[in-house]
Formats: sequence, C-alpha cells, structure tokens
Amino acid sequence: MIDFKPVRLGDRAVIERYTMPSGICNCDLAFANMYCWQAVFHSAWAEIGGFLVIRFQIDGGERIGYMQPVGEGDFGPILPLLREDAHAHGQRLRIIGLTDEGRDTIRRIVPCHFAFESDRALEDYVYNADDLRNLAGRRYQPKRNHINRFTAEYPDYRYEELTPDRFGECMALEREWRKAHEGHTSELCAEQRAMQRAFEHFEELGLIGGCIYVGDRLAAFTYGSAVNDHTFDTHVEKADTEFDGAFTIINKLFAQHLPERFTLINREEDLGLDGLRQAKLSYHPAFLQHKFAAICMHPDEVACKELWMKAFGDDEQFADSFIMRYYSRRRMLTALSISARKFSSSVLMDQETVTVPISFNRSMSRTTKSDFVQIRISAPLPFNCSKSLRVFPNCASWGR
Repeated sequence: MIDFKPVRLGDRAVIERYTMPSGICNCDLAFANMYCWQAVFHSAWAEIGGFLVIRFQIDGGERIGYMQPVGEGDFGPILPLLREDAHAHGQRLRIIGLTDEGRDTIRRIVPCHFAFESDRALEDYVYNADDLRNLAGRRYQPKRNHINRFTAEYPDYRYEELTPDRFGECMALEREWRKAHEGHTSELCAEQRAMQRAFEHFEELGLIGGCIYVGDRLAAFTYGSAVNDHTFDTHVEKADTEFDGAFTIINKLFAQHLPERFTLINREEDLGLDGLRQAKLSYHPAFLQHKFAAICMHPDEVACKELWMKAFGDDEQFADSFIMRYYSRRRMLTALSISARKFSSSVLMDQETVTVPISFNRSMSRTTKSDFVQIRISAPLPFNCSKSLRVFPNCASWGR
C-alpha cells in the first residue's frame, strides 16, 4: 500500500514542484483547490517513481480516485502500484482528470484494459488571457456594451485588490448570493467552507483577488491561484446581482490586473448547468480541458467491450461509455462456458430478453439463430440494444 499523506499547507512547495512546470491546465491540480476542498475530497499525495500522485474520495463518497500522475516522462510503470493500492482498499483502479495525452499513454501501455469517458459538465473552460483582458473584436461587442452600461450607471465604481480587511464583506456578499441559490444547499455550504479556508490562509496559498466597489458598497469579488507556470485558475467569482454588469466588469478588470506571465485563464467547469454553460461559452474559450475518467476493467467487462465492438461495429468511445454508464454485474448475464466451446463475454440484451452466445463465429454474417439461446427475465435492464435486431435478424422475437 502506498503511503499517502493528507494535503497540508506545508506541502505546497513539494506539490507545486510537480504541477507548476507540468503544463496541465486542470483546475483540480491547483494547490489552493486541493487544500480548501480538503473537508470534502480528503485529498492526499505521494511521490512515486518521480511522479506526484493525488488520491481523493470521489464526490466525497467512499469510492477513491487517483489524479493523473504528474511528472516528467512516462507514468506507465507506476500504474501497477496504483492498482495494488486501490485493491488494498477493496476497490478497482479509477484514474480521474486525465488529459488527452494521459488517456493515450494508458491506451498505449495497457491496451483494452481501461474504459475512458470525459464528462462534458466537468470540462474546464480555458481562455486566452489577452481575450479576457481586452475583449477585442466583434464577438466581444456585447461584453463591451455591458461594461459601458455599468460604467455609465455607476460612475463612482472602483477596482480594489482583495486584501484581508475585505474578507468579511466578501463573506457577507456570499451569504446574500447563497440565499438566491438554495436549491443546491449542500454544494453551496461546501463552497462556503472552502472560501472560509481560503481567506484564513490567503497569502500562504498564493491566492490573488480583486473587488469592485460602487461607492462604499461591495458589488463583486473574485480570487484564484496559479495552476501551472502560465495558467491562472479563477476559483471564485461572486457579484451582487442588483448591479447589472458587475460580473462582466470584475472578469475584465481582474484579468487585466493579473501578472503578465499568465497567458491562459481557467474559469473551471459549468457542472452541467445550462445558464452557467452559456455564460462561459459567451467568453469564447480557447479550448475545453478534457478530464477523462478511466476505470480498470474486469475480465468480463473487457470481453463485453470486445464483443460489442465486433458485433455492432461501434467505436471504442461508444463501447467505453456503455461500460462506464450501464454495465452492472448484478443486472447482466455472462456466458462463461456453454456447449463444448468456451466463450467469455457479456450478453446482448434489450428490455426483457437476453440473448446469450453459445459459440462465436468471427464472421458475424454466418451467425444464425442456432448459435443463440434466449432467456426471459423479469427485471428491466439498463440499456436498449435495439441494434441487435438488424445484426441478428434470425434470432427469435425480442421484446414483449
């Protein structure tokens, strides 16, 4: 078992020795995020074979995940160690936050043993810093108009650096903002605790922030930290919605006050919220940072994936999505040895009927009804395999 240590303030230098030169833009690798959300994710770290590995509890639950190892070179040799550590906790290996390159590395080293999927709701929005600083060009005209209306209506506004003497006002504004978003109580309470921890250790965490005041009233605030040498991550941005345009102007002025070494700004994910997604897209991201999740498949899952791709011609991405979203041993039948021939695979199914292969002929066009046995089941299964109707036309009737 690997000796993982809880993320503590004193670990920042060691962790950032790996993350700063990495070039990875994933907001989850910002040290401030790891530390401030510790109460939820219980992040821990270890150095393994020249790589930094972060282990955490997925969604704060019982399942553990490992972030993509960060370091120079190929992290393939440490995958068996991570798998052993996961097994020691009675779990399969789950690697979270993989970049495209990280996914390709695993596919190359252990082909067909992992399933991958990227959740669009968790992908980070990464922008060219100069785009947010200048809002130049026709595509940003609506943003400039919004700011012009704000400055015309509130000529006494001013931008200030976020300093400790303003933390109390920020928390008061956050509480007012939270009252209007009561539908996500647990998430917002966790965010409030993370903000409190950030304010308690603002300087030690390397956080930078800014505020907008209208007269003596706080209209908006924001803060964040570096995720790598050239990418800044905006952790929090709040505004009083009574001031129309406050979000737009704090976004622009904060970007202008960031050190010039930051050429990219990560404004994190949209969590699948349509309004937030539209707002983030309206700033025209340079790219979305994929965060692939990978699971180490069991032998029956590997066989199911192989059969699916051979039978239906679907690509690997589709098959991986099926495995990760729908495959369940409790609700699947598996043919391990039928007749005189051994055949290890998952079944082909629809809502009420399961077709179990007796033998497998690589030329699917020669597969006939006699090669299959059908079993009626009472519980509905999670995936509607309607494609089988045209792939296996000689099978007995499907469905009700």
